[in-house]
Amino acid sequence: MVLAVIITLVLGVACGRFFFPPEWIALSDQLANIALILLILSIGIDVGTRRDVFQKMKEYNIKVFLIPFGVVAGSLLTGTLCGVLMGVEAPTSAAISAGMGWYSLSSVLLKDMAGVQAGTLSLLSNLFREIFSFILIPFLAKYISPYTAIASAAATSEDTTLAFISKYTTADVTVMAVINGVICSALVPILTPLVYDIFALFC
Repeated sequence: MVLAVIITLVLGVACGRFFFPPEWIALSDQLANIALILLILSIGIDVGTRRDVFQKMKEYNIKVFLIPFGVVAGSLLTGTLCGVLMGVEAPTSAAISAGMGWYSLSSVLLKDMAGVQAGTLSLLSNLFREIFSFILIPFLAKYISPYTAIASAAATSEDTTLAFISKYTTADVTVMAVINGVICSALVPILTPLVYDIFALFC
């Protein structure tokens, strides 16, 4: 999946640079918005079909929100700080951090809010978060805590990185990974524009 994304990105850059006329840009924006709506719809359908997740959320009660809260807070704080240190404006770096690994959604949102450069940066940042999660999950689960594997994966802990989390942790951690991924994924389209607007007011 990651390789397919990288190949698609390179092909897109090549097409935009050498083949597509400028008048096609408006059409590509419309297609991106349609794809974004369909993507959010598919996530909603997927969440709605996972009855076991809702059952576990009832069992764990309020404790089920502790890990997603930590993931969101940690992502926003460290991501914004690192972005500012690298010269990225605070609203943009905060919004990129709010993507929490969901590169396909966050990149489109950032492009609409802050331009193509910010959208590309969001795509690469969140894509690399997913790649590094694959590398780090075995070490985090073994040497620190199984639950830290969920933190590194963030929104991807319900889909692409779930198999790795399941392999290197326990069944309980895997269930929490799914719940964390569902909650984080639901928050991404809300938090990304929200933190961008909030930081833009004060920065």
